[in-house]
Amino acid sequence: MKKVVNLIVEAGNVTPAPPVGPALAPFGLNLGNVVKVINEKTKDFKGLKVPIKVIIDPSTKQFEVEVGLPTTAELIKKAAGIEKGSSTPGKQAVGNISFEKLKEIAEMKFRSSKARTLENFIKEVIGTCVSMGISIDGKDPKQFLKEWEEKARRKD
Repeated sequence: MKKVVNLIVEAGNVTPAPPVGPALAPFGLNLGNVVKVINEKTKDFKGLKVPIKVIIDPSTKQFEVEVGLPTTAELIKKAAGIEKGSSTPGKQAVGNISFEKLKEIAEMKFRSSKARTLENFIKEVIGTCVSMGISIDGKDPKQFLKEWEEKARRKD
């Protein structure tokens, strides 16, 4: 019977140290091989925190690694070129992203969301920008949302 270990790791920079080593050591796997596979499979998200699943067959010591998408906040941080969001969102902006980049993030994450439409999910991503202190095309995200919704209404 296969065992599944869920972890959140820094993509491309995994080592046998915590959280990976202690979580996988009880299964008797070659941690060097596991780390190599995880780093290879997460290299496209290097530097971001990503969820992974290590699926292990304890009897054969075979394993496979499934990589999930980084969180919306992680993708926004990467797009804005920042380490962390604002400690005082609404008062202090710490970064800016283009609407094109925001839309790209929304399209990437849409399938795993519970939103019914891409437009609704774009609003959720804008909301994440609000809570992180990230402006969109140089504008406050709440103001940007208001203008974007007005534009959409005029098209209908």
